[in-house]
Amino acid sequence: MLTLLKKEIRSFLSSLIGYITIGIFLLVISLFMWVFGDDSNDNNFNVLASGYATIDPLFIIAPWVFLFLIPAITMRSFADEKKGGTIELLLTRPLTDLQIILAKYFAGFTLVLFSLLPTLIYYYSVHKLGSPVGNIDTGGMWGSYIGLLFLGAAFVSIGIFASAITNNQVVSFILAVFLCFFTYIGFEYISSFDLFGKVDDIILSLGINQHYNSMSRGVIDTRDLIYFFSVITIFIIATRTVLESRKW
Repeated sequence: MLTLLKKEIRSFLSSLIGYITIGIFLLVISLFMWVFGDDSNDNNFNVLASGYATIDPLFIIAPWVFLFLIPAITMRSFADEKKGGTIELLLTRPLTDLQIILAKYFAGFTLVLFSLLPTLIYYYSVHKLGSPVGNIDTGGMWGSYIGLLFLGAAFVSIGIFASAITNNQVVSFILAVFLCFFTYIGFEYISSFDLFGKVDDIILSLGINQHYNSMSRGVIDTRDLIYFFSVITIFIIATRTVLESRKW
């Protein structure tokens, strides 16, 4: 399993697409946080223009960029194996279906982690620019990072599932974007219509955004952790079911 995990990471990082994908993520975040916007707009994300020692804009923008970044990372996971005819060879290895899925899942999550590590530079910059130096809510920032990692982990599980049900990378990407978008914000839209009374609160709690916002406030609630682990588990089991369907 570890060998397959390393192979998946090397495969992504050995391609130009991998670096372009991560580079675009960092570029978009940087432009919104440090270039776009001015002090005439109270709602812009520009850290310098806002005058506040915070990197909260990162945690507001990143989930929306993840909606496209993570499907781009995971779209090759199984779709490429199917298209190239190597899926059967992969499945004949002395690994269970679950081990193969987990290897690809953790490879995808590792790449998401790689894309986030450079953003620590933003924290260092705001830490130094604060008046006085260090005037930044470090505890809240780490809570937000943990929330963003869990959100990324959930999106990776969705992307792996989308890749498993098709042999076309483009279809996998589009399907993953749709599923990530729906699980992130779709339930919130449905609950906003106030059609089901008290059930609307339950529908709202089914969405990722509700739990991500909770963790972004720096509060690590057990209910949020259970929710994210449940989402990840559901999509990994769904991916395993797709792979096992070849035996039916």
